[in-house]
Amino acid sequence: MVEFFSTFLALANETLTAAIVVIAASMLLYNLARNRKDRVARTSGIMLASVTAVYICDVLISLGPGAVSYVAILRAQWIGIAFVPAAVFHLSDALLATTGLPSRGRRRRVVLLLYLLSTAFLLAAAFTDILIRPVVLTARSATLVSGWFFWVYLAYFLAASLVSLVNVQRARGRCLTRGTRRRMGYLQVAMLTPALGIFPYSVMLGLSENSSVGMLVLVNASNVVVILLLLFLAYPLSFFGTRIPDRVVKTELLRFMMRGPATGLLALGTIIFTQPATRILGLPGGSFMPFAVVAVVLLWQWFVSLILPWLEKHLIYGNEDDDQIEKLQTLTERLLTRTDLLQLIDAILAASCDYLQVNTAFVAVLNEGRAELVTAIGPTKPSSKWLEEQSATLLALVDNTSDEFEIEHWHSYWIVPLFSKRTRGDSPLYQVGFLGIQARSPVINLTPDEMRGFQALVKRAGQTLDDLGLYTEIYAALEGLLPQITITRTRAAEVEYKPGHGASLPAVGRDQMLVDLEQLSEQVRAALRHYWGGPGLTQSRLLELSIVNQSLAENDNNPAKALRTVLLEAIEKQRPEGERKMLSPEWTIYNILYQRFIERNKVRDVAVKLALSEPDLYRKQRVAIDMVAETLWEMEQAQTNTDDTSDVNDSV
Repeated sequence: MVEFFSTFLALANETLTAAIVVIAASMLLYNLARNRKDRVARTSGIMLASVTAVYICDVLISLGPGAVSYVAILRAQWIGIAFVPAAVFHLSDALLATTGLPSRGRRRRVVLLLYLLSTAFLLAAAFTDILIRPVVLTARSATLVSGWFFWVYLAYFLAASLVSLVNVQRARGRCLTRGTRRRMGYLQVAMLTPALGIFPYSVMLGLSENSSVGMLVLVNASNVVVILLLLFLAYPLSFFGTRIPDRVVKTELLRFMMRGPATGLLALGTIIFTQPATRILGLPGGSFMPFAVVAVVLLWQWFVSLILPWLEKHLIYGNEDDDQIEKLQTLTERLLTRTDLLQLIDAILAASCDYLQVNTAFVAVLNEGRAELVTAIGPTKPSSKWLEEQSATLLALVDNTSDEFEIEHWHSYWIVPLFSKRTRGDSPLYQVGFLGIQARSPVINLTPDEMRGFQALVKRAGQTLDDLGLYTEIYAALEGLLPQITITRTRAAEVEYKPGHGASLPAVGRDQMLVDLEQLSEQVRAALRHYWGGPGLTQSRLLELSIVNQSLAENDNNPAKALRTVLLEAIEKQRPEGERKMLSPEWTIYNILYQRFIERNKVRDVAVKLALSEPDLYRKQRVAIDMVAETLWEMEQAQTNTDDTSDVNDSV
């Protein structure tokens, strides 16, 4: 019985050790993928990498290597053991800096010193016996006993851990909101878990105790605690350095844990326990294992898809947010992209061609007195240029239609107007475009059944084209309004901690906006896209710039007109000297800005004029917008310096 219990505990220890590797590595990749620019995320990554290294060595030991390899793996574990104290202190220093107390030089020097000491301990463990001394027990097992230098490491470990706790307590005391204090408290509890979990306790125990049942129970219990506290540690760490709201942070973390580490742990447990379980049942474990793993993973993913909405509702979204979240989710589910709608129109055109036994059809939209081709199918489809040239005669033809469904013959097509059911002014019907289909004959020779079927397809095409226009308006409004939303998670974090070292609360208005050049580029992008009207221009935070206010008098005190003038001036500053050339590389930036935003030409037309592919045009357009943003920054700085000089002269 004791032997069976020991075998079970050893198997459980193997499983829990591998689970710690999965969780620590998952947390490391998750934090670095989301917040690699944040110092807290980077320093926590060092700590998690140390934990991962130690437990990977434990997994290798469980494979039963020879005595020589066993000793080498035990020494390699000190890659993580030696560096964990320095990583924990480094993380506490990063937390203090985040709360407004950056190092004045002392903590930075201590961090460097600790990493140098950790390197010394690693070298001592790898190449000498003064820190640890290996003892071979059998042909496939060994252990380590302490050397005199181990007690120096113990003092180093305790001192670094104690000071780290003090630093986190100082950081917690600087938190101003209940949420930040709570999350910092979580960190204070869980931060030392990796260090305590990988501390080499066995070095201080006698040789006879390493394989006892009591020792295995203690090791398994500590592994369970490490797993729980690693999961507990993931929650507060995920908030640092992110720009998204707390609600989204929690949602992303929950989904990642359920679909990532949890799936890996279930697959791992299935692999490890299938063999002994099938041996009891008399089944071939090796053959049954792949089926068992696939079945467990598929069932778990099915369960997650069912349980996630319930967990998100009860663990993340407050009761006051239920209605808002439901509306936002419904909106994202019902909105289609332009590509989706064009594919639907293509399907309607293909169905119309099949129904009437012809091979060409197209849909065009009415835009400011012009007929613009939306999409077309078939070998004899009209070109966009030809359709625009024929706009006058085509519009005159469809304007004469008095019925919702009336077919007219035009060139080699039958033309049907498309209407919107949405009320525009006093008119219950609003013409949004027309559908053209290859004419079977000069006269309309549809049978009653064909007329009814074609009318249904035309109605569906009109609804889809109307939705395309509505979605375009929605996307245009979002494109103009989203950049104006400046309160992000990082902005909220600026006022969640006490100011430190003589700092004041962050400035608001123009100065706050200009500190973030990335945000300034977003504002410029939205304003340029709405250059001739729209919320991206009329509600832009660029209206707060001094250079815009300075231009008000010259633009009839119209803020939008003043901003348009300033943007045009910034664009003109990108113009090279000499005569304008469409294909010259040095003129590319200016030509893109002028044709896309001032002349409002379409992407494909500009790409043809500049001999660029559309993806290349989009890349260069992003560069051009960033250059305009930098120019605005320089213009604003120059204006600010001028205003400061004027204030000084006035005071004198």
